Amino acid sequence: MELLSLFIKEKRKSLKLSQEELAFKAGVGIRFIRELERGKPTLRLDKVNEVLRLFGKQVGVIDKIG
Repeated sequence: MELLSLFIKEKRKSLKLSQEELAFKAGVGIRFIRELERGKPTLRLDKVNEVLRLFGKQVGVIDKIG
């Protein structure tokens, strides 16, 4: 979850978006964005994907290495 949180926060900042602006564009609440960026371990994946969709990404299943 740490990598995801860091990715979201860095992308948001690189686009010069506030948490409020990101929440509005993704159609999620500001509280969700705050929890996502803090790395809360229990978040709804559909909402995570709504945010990631703005960056052309999505959460998916990959093979674990090692």
